[in-house]
Amino acid sequence: MTEQGNHQLLALHYVYPLTLKAYKRLIQSLDSLENLSTTSPTRLANILQISLNKSENILREYVKMLQVNLLEAYSSQSIVPISFKNKWYPKELFELIDPPTVFYAKGDVSLLTRTNKIAVIGARNATNYSSMALDFIIPPLVEKDYVIVSGLAKGADSIAHSAAIRYGGKTIGVLGSGFFHIYPKENRSLALEMEKSHLLITEYPPYVEPRKWQFPMRNRIISGISEAVVVTEAALSSGTLITTDHALDHGKDIFVVPGPINSELSKGTNLLLKEGAIPIWNGYQIIEERKMFLGKY
Repeated sequence: MTEQGNHQLLALHYVYPLTLKAYKRLIQSLDSLENLSTTSPTRLANILQISLNKSENILREYVKMLQVNLLEAYSSQSIVPISFKNKWYPKELFELIDPPTVFYAKGDVSLLTRTNKIAVIGARNATNYSSMALDFIIPPLVEKDYVIVSGLAKGADSIAHSAAIRYGGKTIGVLGSGFFHIYPKENRSLALEMEKSHLLITEYPPYVEPRKWQFPMRNRIISGISEAVVVTEAALSSGTLITTDHALDHGKDIFVVPGPINSELSKGTNLLLKEGAIPIWNGYQIIEERKMFLGKY
């Protein structure tokens, strides 16, 4: 992609962060993004299947953003925009039904190229059981240079990120909002530490505030960039199970910590075990499973 084409894409994504499927539909209709600024609001509304009012607003703001040096603005905030044409864009994301067109990174972007990435997820109201389990699971993975991926949510996510850091490993946090709105607020210090020595990514421009529907979307990226998923605790109705569904759709291993039969936060995990997930209680089991079936360490 040319420098001008990248600038146009970033301007559009800033105004309207459309996914790759919608972007390709737009380009197929317009032939080139260069034609967007002269496209009628009615035509754009028909292509993207949005309201005329929204289409008019997109075109108006897009023309304004074309005059802004977004790369310079992002750089001033230590933000690296990564489009689907960028060398840092994880090829695994193209296997998703609807990959992000652009995502934004803060920190060590080279972690995206690491082959051993494991998602560690679980309940937002995780108990000490998750902490105890991860003290057995994380150290062997760190020893084998696995990168721990999670969603920076409270509970199991923050426990996983913190454990990876504590044991000397690397970790990637996938956000469900823009960088100007770290959520939850209690994880801001953790996020700051991760953007310095680890990595934070999000498919949302910096100004985007957290919205409930964005977190299930975030989950597909957690699964997408990871080779396997570890679940510590999960209730039956849990966003964690959305992530495992994404992983299963793409043939990835699901490793699950068996839980007490009287715990609400074990009902989801024990159900996953019933459905064929791999039970584990330490990280060496994950390494051995991957060595045995995939020839990976």
